[in-house]
Amino acid sequence: MAAMSRVLSLNEAATLRPQQIVDLSCELAAARQQLDWFKRQLFGQKSERRLVADSSGQMSLGDMIDAGFAATPAERTVAAHTRRPATKQPDAGDESLSFFDASRVPVETIELPAQTGDLAPEAYEIVSYKESYRLAQRPGSYVVLKYVRPVIKVRENGKLRCPPAPQGVLEGSRADVSFLAGLLIDKFAYHLPLYRQHQRLLDAGFTVSRPWLTQLLTQAAALLEPIYQAQLASIAASRVKSMDETPIKAGRTGAGKLKSSYFWPIYGEADELCFPWCESREARHILMLLGEQPGANAVLLTDGYTAYQRYAEKTGITHAQCWAHTRRKFFEARESEPIAEQALARIGALYQVEADIREQSLSRAEKRALRQQRSTELVNDFFHWVNQTFERHGLLPSSKLTKALAYARERRQGLSVFLDDPDVPIDTNHLERALRPIPMGRKNWLFCWTELGARQVGILQSLIATCRLQGVNPYDYLVDVLQRIGQHPASRVAELTPRQWKSLFADQPLRSPLHHLRA
Repeated sequence: MAAMSRVLSLNEAATLRPQQIVDLSCELAAARQQLDWFKRQLFGQKSERRLVADSSGQMSLGDMIDAGFAATPAERTVAAHTRRPATKQPDAGDESLSFFDASRVPVETIELPAQTGDLAPEAYEIVSYKESYRLAQRPGSYVVLKYVRPVIKVRENGKLRCPPAPQGVLEGSRADVSFLAGLLIDKFAYHLPLYRQHQRLLDAGFTVSRPWLTQLLTQAAALLEPIYQAQLASIAASRVKSMDETPIKAGRTGAGKLKSSYFWPIYGEADELCFPWCESREARHILMLLGEQPGANAVLLTDGYTAYQRYAEKTGITHAQCWAHTRRKFFEARESEPIAEQALARIGALYQVEADIREQSLSRAEKRALRQQRSTELVNDFFHWVNQTFERHGLLPSSKLTKALAYARERRQGLSVFLDDPDVPIDTNHLERALRPIPMGRKNWLFCWTELGARQVGILQSLIATCRLQGVNPYDYLVDVLQRIGQHPASRVAELTPRQWKSLFADQPLRSPLHHLRA
């Protein structure tokens, strides 16, 4: 912001050399861009999507209050008169559409006394019941399973016999598999740090140590690591895969200082996701994770980080690039350079084609044909506009629009890959949505004390995030595989990845003893 605080007198301004004028102009442009960015963070719209305002069906909060929080039901004609349907109040009678899955949720029944007034029992009869539901919560949801094992004495020889205590998934541990799975879900799906879970246990009446919870997490990650490795191999073998990197603090470099490291999330074409951890953002990690032989017709979709381009040049893999990152550059430039709105409109037309493809549920061949018919012309028109803008407008090198134009022009080949390959998405938004648990976790548990802890976070988060992508309940999955992994053949460990588990074991999963007691 140096240019904002510099004040020149008329005499000083008159003596400026041309180069000084250019330098000051660059500083002023940079300061304006910074100021625009800060204004947008405080008051502006954060989303880069181009949303079309439609006020026809949108009500304001005041309109909702005036309308009594509900629109008046439309009138309908019945026979020879007009009837207005009555609105059903929640407490007026039965609630036919419940808000829970009765096969999974415990229900406690409370029967209310009949309103008999002064009637004698023989003066009335109950003809039916109406049911209403309320969502309730107990202070603690933890349960202790008490196993009572009878000890018998054989009269013939006087020997004592007693059934052994049930074997848990962790040898010698007091934790049932249901508690272990719940611990992982609370930590990695709901981002509840272990110290908060420990406090909740204390409040519920349990005396356990916080290090014990850490040990459980570490042991669970060790059990699940072979499944994670099998899933990572499946993703690396995908023909089309997406990759990104996101930072994480892990390991100490000194008193009060933590190392900066990275997760490298990789998304496979079968909706599988892994978060391998590496100690840096160096390009060598891409080669280590994806290998030197990507396979025939393989495609890697990424953002504009140059390390991915170097990997593509070394291995021969087709490098597709993300249109959302290109759009972001122009979005950041639109405040200082309004002409950037033209780029956003052109890119928005490309996204409209993708929206039409999703709405029509087109096949691969139909998808490619539509992109060839509509998107190819839009892409060519966009880059023609980029070249013209470079030539016609005297933009400063430091201008955000100049950088956005250069970014797009340098990546034209990668940005055009999706036109010929229907399996390649237009952007990496699917990956960015899937990796949200990592930044969400950083806002809650902040960092990892050790590098080993970071690797374990990647293992557990990979399986839970993939369960979400596959439509699998992560709690049911973890309860099953934590019991199954010890008896499943190592050569078939890939069957326990969420994608394959869904078709092989999801119909009859292994349960905790607690589940059978509840049933």
